[in-house]
Amino acid sequence: MSSWEVRMSNSKGVPYFFNSETKQSVWDPPEDLTEEQIDALPGARYLKSKEKSSPIRASHLLVKHKDSRRPASWKEANITRTKEEAIAILEQYENQIHSAKNQEQEFRNLAHMHSDCSSHSSDGDLGLFRQGQMQKPFEDAAFSLKVGEISGVVSTDSGVHLIMRTG
Repeated sequence: MSSWEVRMSNSKGVPYFFNSETKQSVWDPPEDLTEEQIDALPGARYLKSKEKSSPIRASHLLVKHKDSRRPASWKEANITRTKEEAIAILEQYENQIHSAKNQEQEFRNLAHMHSDCSSHSSDGDLGLFRQGQMQKPFEDAAFSLKVGEISGVVSTDSGVHLIMRTG
C-alpha cells in the first residue's frame, strides 16, 4: 500500500503529493506510481478539481446548531440551539445585510461579530478554494454566485451559512 496521498496547498490553491511515512512533499506525481495508483490515492479528487475550476474566494457567516458536525465554536463551548433557531438567526442577519447601505461591509461586520467559524477573525474570509475542497452544498452555492453576490441560507454538516463571493 502506498504511503502517498494528495493534499491541497492552502497557500497556492493547487494539489501536491505528500508521503505520510517520509513526510516528503512534492508538486509532481511520484515517478514510482502509475496513473491508476495516482487516481486511487487518498485525496485524488483534488487533482480532478484542479482541472475542473479556477479558484474562487468567498466569505461566510456560519451559525451552528446542536446537530452540527462540531456543535461548539470560539464563542460558545456547547451549542444547543436547533437548526430551525439557527436558520431564524441567520435570516435576521440576512435582513440586516440587505437593508444596509453597504451590504458587503455589513456582511463582514456581522461575520466578524457573530460567525461560529474561526474565520470570524478575518471577517469570514475563507481565502481561495477550488471545487472539491468544500462541502458540496457550500461549494455549489459559492460557485453559483457572481462576485459581490450573497447567497440565501445554505445548510451543510457544519451548520447554516450565508456566503458572499468575493473573488
